[in-house]
Amino acid sequence: MPDNRHALIVDDNLTNRVLARALLLKLGWSADEAENGETALTMVGGKTYQLMLLDISMPGLSGEETCAALRTRPECAALRIIAYTAHAFPEERARILAAGFDDILIKPVNLQAITAAITGQFP
Repeated sequence: MPDNRHALIVDDNLTNRVLARALLLKLGWSADEAENGETALTMVGGKTYQLMLLDISMPGLSGEETCAALRTRPECAALRIIAYTAHAFPEERARILAAGFDDILIKPVNLQAITAAITGQFP
């Protein structure tokens, strides 16, 4: 599998991680999983990812706090961070994008939605 299609799925809900991983695998991606922001920050320090699906509401570091920490790291400059969330209200969308996310993927996801969220960066 090409190295340029490696994702990290960060969500405290196992079912959400499994679903996202299955959909990414169908699209030719490899994927790792993390159950919280702290673990994600550690994993990004040891591996190169091109894409991250990052839940907003998690115990410990929120998705927004995790995104902010990632955006300070030079090795994450090209990382496409997509909010993976159930928050769909317009005012939340604006706040999430302002926090440094590249796009928003609303749960529950399907193959069409996840394809649309990642194709801006990876055809």
